[in-house]
Amino acid sequence: QVQLVESGGGLVHTGGSLRLSCATSRLTFSTYAMSWFRQTPGKEREVVATISSGGSTDYTDFVKGRFTISRDNAKNTLYLQMNSLKPEDTAVYYCAARFSLSSGTIYYRPSEYHFWGQGTQVTVSS
Repeated sequence: QVQLVESGGGLVHTGGSLRLSCATSRLTFSTYAMSWFRQTPGKEREVVATISSGGSTDYTDFVKGRFTISRDNAKNTLYLQMNSLKPEDTAVYYCAARFSLSSGTIYYRPSEYHFWGQGTQVTVSS
């Protein structure tokens, strides 16, 4: 079955950087819109960054200018480069995939995604 496996999380100090990866298998990666979500205890999962199957991107306001989402279709892998990390970025980060032949369409809601990874913990210490 389709698998999404996140990696790259960890513990960093304020101002540090991390690069998350989401390796996918058993899907035609280039036909999937992808996103990174995050969740903290007691809160709903929220979108962080999203990329269409054609490479269009969007970011939530609180990460604009600090995070960069990208995809490598040859490697079937999604990335999230996180710079200037803040303690409020602490969360479990999930990648999500949704089949989409509309190359420019971006999806923001968790309910719009078909497949999810298991999550990777990011902790930013002050």
